[in-house]
Amino acid sequence: MKLTLKIWRQKSANDKGKIVDYKLDDVSPDMSFLEMLDVLNQDLIDKNEEPIAFDHDCREGICGMCSMYINGRAHGPDRAITVCQLHMRSFNDGDTIYIEPWRATAFPVIKDLIVDRSAFDRIQQAGGFISVNTSGNTQDANAIPIAKESADTAMDAATCIGCGACVATCKNSSAMLFVGAKVSQYALLPQGQVEAADRVKNMVAQMDLEGFGNCTNTGACEVECPKGISLDTIARMNRELLKASI
Repeated sequence: MKLTLKIWRQKSANDKGKIVDYKLDDVSPDMSFLEMLDVLNQDLIDKNEEPIAFDHDCREGICGMCSMYINGRAHGPDRAITVCQLHMRSFNDGDTIYIEPWRATAFPVIKDLIVDRSAFDRIQQAGGFISVNTSGNTQDANAIPIAKESADTAMDAATCIGCGACVATCKNSSAMLFVGAKVSQYALLPQGQVEAADRVKNMVAQMDLEGFGNCTNTGACEVECPKGISLDTIARMNRELLKASI
């Protein structure tokens, strides 16, 4: 396959970025998208040019690091996958592919395709945890009965990998799907009830402080989420916040 790549290049957070064109020949349709970028970077290194900076880690669709816009869609044209799970057979010989970083005030570009997503970490630190006193005899978790439906729904919410596709896709750069998922995974379990009110208030307050926008109810976040997190988590977060505020 022969491809034309139009890639966002930005030296640092303070520099003005631009789209730069690259040509690639002999791209195998069996390559993953990140392997294709590896080949391009090796070509650039061989020419003594600066390679393209992009995030990656597990390359198994687990960590959510490989976050980027591909032809205007978060994680590319396929549904329910991350970029590392996208293969070049999803494209055609001769295609032009646009590759850009996330676009959100709360996710400033660090370099090229890498953005600072530490805002998600701060939201998680504000309340996405359960405090347990481990001194003495700690109660066995299996001793607390949990309905299967609640356990399954909590696990579905917990599959959120915090990649930021929801924020990047939303026209208001809302993080409510992410926060809703993190609130839901505890709100559905008895272990999370002790700190439920403080949790949701603190996490929503931190979300607002970070500069994320409000939910637009268009559902684009659920469509582009690689883990298929449901909009129901946003509704649950709103209910939990209303209950905590009364």
